[in-house]
Amino acid sequence: MLLGLSTGNAVGLAVIAGIFVVFALASALVIPRRWPDFPGKNLRWFIVATLVLFVATLAAVEVFAKEPKEEATAGETTTEPAPTTTQATQPPPPPAGDAAAGKAVFNAQACGSCHAFSAAASSGSVGPDLDEALQGKDAAFIHESVVDPNKVVAAGYPPSVMPGNFGETLTPTELDDLVAFLQSS
Repeated sequence: MLLGLSTGNAVGLAVIAGIFVVFALASALVIPRRWPDFPGKNLRWFIVATLVLFVATLAAVEVFAKEPKEEATAGETTTEPAPTTTQATQPPPPPAGDAAAGKAVFNAQACGSCHAFSAAASSGSVGPDLDEALQGKDAAFIHESVVDPNKVVAAGYPPSVMPGNFGETLTPTELDDLVAFLQSS
């Protein structure tokens, strides 16, 4: 989870957690050696300090580890507005690529190790089932889901799991072929 946080949020969370850990270690290992009757008469202050640091740690997690709000529509999480009526009424363009060549790209990129897709006889479960997730989707949506997988994330799946570099590692022809294959089923 820490990898998904911005640098400032990760530092803030680490500082608060570090203070709590140092306090816990010092009060458990260092202070009792020096003052064997610790906390003794200062039990109330020790409990108050422990509770304050505990609440501060919980508050830091709530503030620094908060995920950005995203608009949910039809079982998906998206960060872009819904299409306007002019966009929704235009018929989708036909796939530009070769579906047979797209199957080869799908297999070469090991997409089936993460996604179930009947046309490829794959049963991966790390990512969404493509037979369901792509049903009724047009080529533009599928293309964007391959090159920018975090733009629309299927419900029930975390962002940043699918590699986001297919736009650079696949040629435009390979992308068109892959989209044609994914859309053909």
